[in-house]
Amino acid sequence: MRIEVPAAIEERDLAHRPLTPDDLKHRTQPLVLRGLVSDWPMVEAARVSDTAFARLLAQTDSGEEVDVLLMAPEEEGVIGYNAALDGFNYEHHRVPVTQGLKRLAAYSRESGEVPGLAVQSALMRRCTPSLLETHRLPFLAPSIEPRLWIGNRVTTPVHFDEYHNIACVTCGQRRFTLFPPEQVGNLYIGPLDFAPTGAAISVARPDRPDDPRYPRLRDALKHAQQAELSPGDALYIPPMWWHHVASLQRINALVNFWWRPVQTEGASPQTGLGALLHAIVAFRSLPDAERAAWRTLLDHYVFDDADPLSHVPDARKGVLGEPTAEDIAALRERIRDYL
Repeated sequence: MRIEVPAAIEERDLAHRPLTPDDLKHRTQPLVLRGLVSDWPMVEAARVSDTAFARLLAQTDSGEEVDVLLMAPEEEGVIGYNAALDGFNYEHHRVPVTQGLKRLAAYSRESGEVPGLAVQSALMRRCTPSLLETHRLPFLAPSIEPRLWIGNRVTTPVHFDEYHNIACVTCGQRRFTLFPPEQVGNLYIGPLDFAPTGAAISVARPDRPDDPRYPRLRDALKHAQQAELSPGDALYIPPMWWHHVASLQRINALVNFWWRPVQTEGASPQTGLGALLHAIVAFRSLPDAERAAWRTLLDHYVFDDADPLSHVPDARKGVLGEPTAEDIAALRERIRDYL
C-alpha cells in the first residue's frame, strides 16, 4: 500500500525578506523560517558540539527545578498513555536543567535502546535567566516569554495549541508534521480532560499509517505538511493546527514562544479549552432538538462573521460590541454566577 508523503511546509527566505509582526498577525498557514535564530548563543554552541551546547546551559543554570519526563526504552521515546489508557507511560520528575543534561549525556554514551528523557516547557526566565536577553525575537513583545524544551530521541504525539507559536530549534534536529484543524475527525484524539502534559493527543501514530485500529489516519496524512529543522531554523505554527514533533538526535533542544493577540484587555480567555469542556457538559447530553437549537445560537452569536446585533445601537451591543476591560471583568463574574 502506498504511503502518503506529506507536502513540504512553505518556507520564507529571510535573507531577501525579513520577518515583521504583520507577517504573522493574520497568517493561517504554517511557515518555515530558515536561519531565523542562527545568531543565538545556544545555536552557535550547538554547531560546535553537543558538549559545548550542554556546557553553555549548565553555566547559566539557576538551579530552578524544571519538569522532566522519563520513559522506559520500550516506549521508543513516544510520550503518551499506558496500555490501558488509565495512566501515562512516563515518570514525572522535577530537577535542575543541569541534572537533566547529565542524564542525557550518560544515555548518549550507551549502546542500544535507552530511556526517553524530555525537559518540558521550562521558562528561561527561571531556569537560565542570563540567556533570556540573547534568546528573544525582536518582533515579539517582551512579555512573550521563551520556553526551553530539551531531550533525546523523543516524540510528542499529534496535539494542538490555542496560541500562535514560533518554535526555534537550537540543538539537534526535529521533524514537524502538521495537520489543519479540520482534520480532527481523522486523527483519533484521546480524552480532552485526561491527557499527557495537559494537551489532548492523538492515540494514532503518523509513522504507522497501516494500523488497522485507525483507518481514517491515511485521510489525515493526505492533508499533512512536514519540515525538518536544524539549529537556527524556526517554524511558525498557527493556532489550532495539529502538530507531531519528532526529535531526531541524541540531544535536541528547542525554544518556543506562545502568544495570543487581543484587541481589548481581558477579552480573550487564558484558554478556550475551558469553554469547550463546559460546552460539552452543557450541550452534548441534551435532546437532539435542543442541541440543534444551541448549535444555531452558537453559529449565530459566535461563529458567524455577520453582526448579530446590527439592528441595535453600538453603545448597547454589550459583549458583542466593543466591550471595555471593565465590561469583560463584569461578564466574567456573571459567568461564574451561572456556573
